[in-house]
Amino acid sequence: METPPWDEATPPWEEATTTVRVMREEVAAFNAERDWARYHSPRNLAMALTVEAGELLELFLWSSDEGPQPPVESRLPRVAEEAADVMICLLNLCDRSGIDLAAAVQAKLARNAERYPVQLARGRLEKSTELAAAQPDEGEGR
Repeated sequence: METPPWDEATPPWEEATTTVRVMREEVAAFNAERDWARYHSPRNLAMALTVEAGELLELFLWSSDEGPQPPVESRLPRVAEEAADVMICLLNLCDRSGIDLAAAVQAKLARNAERYPVQLARGRLEKSTELAAAQPDEGEGR
């Protein structure tokens, strides 16, 4: 049997060399070894994703915009752990729902490029439906 990627003997994964597909397959193998598929309905995974995102958010609770983030230095290693939990839940959700995550991200970026054209959205915080109304008329010294 191959050494699993979570084993100490396996070289570390890096974003530059580890594909979404590899991560998804390894997460699925991890789950299969533990017979967890019975609990991984899309609904349960969507709920788990929000729980994990909440745990990530909690690490930043009471941070000021000007201060350290997270506000307690000892929480920093937990940020990576909770971010990983969010990604694992997302990969599980995509696996169980038949979503190609890379294709979905690409499609969403294309849609957002249409909704948020650079000339209207650059440096702005408004939602796409608010952008046109927030822009001054051409004749107002632009």
